[in-house]
Amino acid sequence: MRRRLASSLTVKLLAGQLLVVIAGAGTLLLVAVAVGPGIFHRHVRDALGYVPPGVERHLNMAYNDATLISLGLAVGAAVLMALAVSALVSTRVVRPVKALANAAQKIAQGARNARVHARGTDELAQLAHSFNEMAGSLQQAEDMRRQLLADVAHELRNPLATIESYVEAFSEGVLPADDENWRAVRGETARLNRLVNDLQEVSRAEAHQLELNRTRVEITTVIQDAVRAAAPAFATKGVELEQDLPASTPVIDVDRERLAEVLANLLANALRHTPPGGQVRLHGAEAGQLAEIAVIDSGEGIAPEHLERVFERFFRADPARSRASGGTGIGLAIVRAIVEAHDGTVVATSDGLGHGATFTVRLPVASEPTADNRLISASPDQSTGAA
Repeated sequence: MRRRLASSLTVKLLAGQLLVVIAGAGTLLLVAVAVGPGIFHRHVRDALGYVPPGVERHLNMAYNDATLISLGLAVGAAVLMALAVSALVSTRVVRPVKALANAAQKIAQGARNARVHARGTDELAQLAHSFNEMAGSLQQAEDMRRQLLADVAHELRNPLATIESYVEAFSEGVLPADDENWRAVRGETARLNRLVNDLQEVSRAEAHQLELNRTRVEITTVIQDAVRAAAPAFATKGVELEQDLPASTPVIDVDRERLAEVLANLLANALRHTPPGGQVRLHGAEAGQLAEIAVIDSGEGIAPEHLERVFERFFRADPARSRASGGTGIGLAIVRAIVEAHDGTVVATSDGLGHGATFTVRLPVASEPTADNRLISASPDQSTGAA
């Protein structure tokens, strides 16, 4: 059907060209027949005076023959030119459009790798480039969707298998239904619930559907609150947690609870990958129109090839270890989505395995406060120190 469409477009172009030629030829013939003889005869009489009838008849025949031959040659040349132009247009326009149509049909049928050859810099080439970029984005989205489904299925399979094995053991009397075994089952159900909640959270954030209740707050307050909330977990594992407050007190306009979730995820990630006796530092700074909050750890570090992927859903540089520690693999994806919802950025840096890692959140500094804005600031007696 696409080929018939392209062919009909070529035929329509040729028909249009021929119609113009025929209309022009008809106009020329009408002018030559209606106007030309009178003008010709007047010039002949002005030049020769009296013209005998025999001579006049030969002159009329010569005029008519010359007019018809000239008009025929002109029409023939115009038809040939129309054919050439139609062929050129067909090659330069119809074929690329046909290729685009065929590629679009293949993509619609599921062949996400369909592309068109882009040649030149004209509008059709730009259209081809745009089409290829769109096709690439669709293929990437499809690959991510398939990977996400596979990851979700994999993550659900383990806790479900554990729960199933406990239920089967309970029903067959292999294991007693005591508090310890029920605690293990509840742990797996909690893990499932956490996974579902995290998936819902990151999906809403990436779809820009998060409701942000923005409030002006100093980053010193944010840092101190995060350190205070995370201190017990760090003390339990034996990892030192420090806070490094900025000399100035930049103010940011954020959803305080969402930002607390960001820092909680970053601190939990740092704790997970820092061995006992290590150190994690929460550092605040102001860089021009940006406020920076960095989580710096002395833990395992990140391989260079993994730095660009750590914020992907379910990505784990060490899957077994992360799963054993209870992580869902979505925490950093949530971090990125929430930070971007605040018009900020988050980046990961590391000097390599064994050299620790740094996760830096950058958020715009708030404009001058107004009477309607409520500023949450740190208490005067709170100062820089270790948690």
